[in-house]
Amino acid sequence: MSNQTGTLFIVATPIGNLDDITARALKVLQQVDLVAAEDTRHSAQLLTHFGIQTKLLSYHDFNERECDQVLINHLLSGKNIALISDAGTPLINDPGYRVVRAAHQHTIRVVPVPGPSALICALSAAGVPTDKFVFEGYPPERHAARLRYLEQLRDEKRTIVFYETPHRISGFIDDAVVAFGIDRQATIAREMTKKFETICSHSLGELQNQIQANKIPQKGEFVVLVQGAPDIVMEQSPELKRILGLMLDELPLKQAAALTSKITGINKNELYDLGLKIQAKNISD
Repeated sequence: MSNQTGTLFIVATPIGNLDDITARALKVLQQVDLVAAEDTRHSAQLLTHFGIQTKLLSYHDFNERECDQVLINHLLSGKNIALISDAGTPLINDPGYRVVRAAHQHTIRVVPVPGPSALICALSAAGVPTDKFVFEGYPPERHAARLRYLEQLRDEKRTIVFYETPHRISGFIDDAVVAFGIDRQATIAREMTKKFETICSHSLGELQNQIQANKIPQKGEFVVLVQGAPDIVMEQSPELKRILGLMLDELPLKQAAALTSKITGINKNELYDLGLKIQAKNISD
């Protein structure tokens, strides 16, 4: 065994447009002893396209634990390894963190080679606040679990970023409308960097209409960005008070607050408190 350990390179690859690969990524992929890839068939096409003949090793969700020690042994013997995913930056909603953690535990050098990421691409072009954001990955598949999950995020102030699949995007937006309100601003980014790239920024209600009208095709991979909960001084919002007041004319306070919350995306408990103040003012008047 070599007295010097190898280096584990975390290499970002294109998410669609092959021109997005960096010169540094190509150099690393050419010079390492081994490329650990999520799908060797897919990655073989990428390497062949660029004339790279480095040996590939399969490394994915289903064999991650078994391969970790294999990769660590190679690194401890002095071999350099590049870890790549099917597309984009490895470990962002992809396998790999265990081998990176193990490398650090063995004082093996870990070097990121930055490049494309659907998450960052979408954030940069969405027109939503990007100074603070939270990445939630893929939400639950089933309606009930997904709706509960989204409702827990209703009061999140940061921009919320999700990944979604084509067969679930319609249901996701339907549930997002219920959880965040029809007026909450959001962006759907589809097929980033690819031929049919689409970026649509509207209210959730309008995005729902566009999906139902098939103006946003339900094909490809999706990034959905939902603007964070509005930071509103509610007592100073005439429109909010008007909506809640109309609801109070027809419904009990609890129901009025809940329905106004669905329309505006504002926390129903805060609206309940505002409703109490409106009712108290009406009584005093």
